[in-house]
Amino acid sequence: MPEQDLIDETFDINSSLNYELTMQISTAGFAYCILDTIRNRYVLLRSRDPDENKAMTAEKTEEIIISDSFLSARFKKTNLILPSAKSTLVPSPLFDPLKKEEYFSLNLVKDENEIILYNKITDPDAFVIFSVPEWLTDLTGRYFPSVKPCHHATSLIDQAMHLSRDEAGQLVLVHLERDYFNLLVLERGSLKFYNTFVYKNMNDIMYYLFNVCKTLGVKREENVWFSGLTSSHDELSSRVQEYLRNIKFMIPSGNFSFSYIFNSFEVHRYLSLFGISRCGL
Repeated sequence: MPEQDLIDETFDINSSLNYELTMQISTAGFAYCILDTIRNRYVLLRSRDPDENKAMTAEKTEEIIISDSFLSARFKKTNLILPSAKSTLVPSPLFDPLKKEEYFSLNLVKDENEIILYNKITDPDAFVIFSVPEWLTDLTGRYFPSVKPCHHATSLIDQAMHLSRDEAGQLVLVHLERDYFNLLVLERGSLKFYNTFVYKNMNDIMYYLFNVCKTLGVKREENVWFSGLTSSHDELSSRVQEYLRNIKFMIPSGNFSFSYIFNSFEVHRYLSLFGISRCGL
């Protein structure tokens, strides 16, 4: 994704105590946005990518943090999202923080130098357990010690749950990251399916999507929402629409609006980033 620098002219770093900062950091890149809590309006988006065909490193991430003067300001609230391809949900009545490694290993394999984290979601009443590189928790812990990190699915699930309550039938959300995608299926505000699939090409995405839709009885006329690294003009949405008619792109919802600087920007690309403010973390 091209690097972004969208800044409303009303943005004033000297008013940072009226702003809410949300960062999203992973091996795929570094992005953050700022919400003006007085006007409830997003006034800034900035993103930085790793070097071409490489993963973001600890050195590159630290360089971004140090060189960006905005990130050293004091904010009214700060959120930290650490996206990861490895995550699982555990219902709250069954969750024990001392067993997080055990829960994780039931479905996933922890790599060397990974850390297992978790965060609470409200609806459904569950915990997201996920892994991230150890250097990432060390680095964010040094620069943002008071901020508890959360998984990007926290925001995705909240956005999909909110939309699903007003939709008839089933709702499908496909959220694409660089080499994996999250697939959610909901019905009338109830989460029926959540999983993550690693992909190498578009055919992989279509294979997993269509198989899950067939298994869960998703009808051709029901809405399939896209977010993340996809566009209304790309080949993926066009090909999916040959089989699933109602392809849409999810706009982040909540008690906020967007500055005019976002008018020509596809805000669904940062759904989890913009949507986290309504999660109440």
